Amino acid sequence: QVQLVESGGGLVQPGGSLRLSCAASGSLFSINTMGWYRQAPGKQRELVATITNGARTAYADSVKGRFTISRDNAKNTVYLQMNSLKLEDTAVYYCRYSDIYPTTITAREYWGQGTQVTVSS
Repeated sequence: QVQLVESGGGLVQPGGSLRLSCAASGSLFSINTMGWYRQAPGKQRELVATITNGARTAYADSVKGRFTISRDNAKNTVYLQMNSLKLEDTAVYYCRYSDIYPTTITAREYWGQGTQVTVSS
């Protein structure tokens, strides 16, 4: 079992910044991928950014150049630095953890409960 605790969401003006954090705990495997997804009202959940244990990253085109994903493996924590925020970034942001657990050779996927990001003037 893996637990994900998100923090850092809130209300910000257009052009402002927020930094989201997601701390993972439990039965973790060092080879894993973590990422951030978001879901706006009435829309599908979409990928924002992902990062591997080796710090390989991928971004959605809509956030590239504005958002930066990073991780601290010692703390089992992933971050999302969100700059130049737009109204369209308003959504619930979810943290995701995935691995192939070595003991059982089982693909695992866990989600955080989400944190609200609201961009408004």
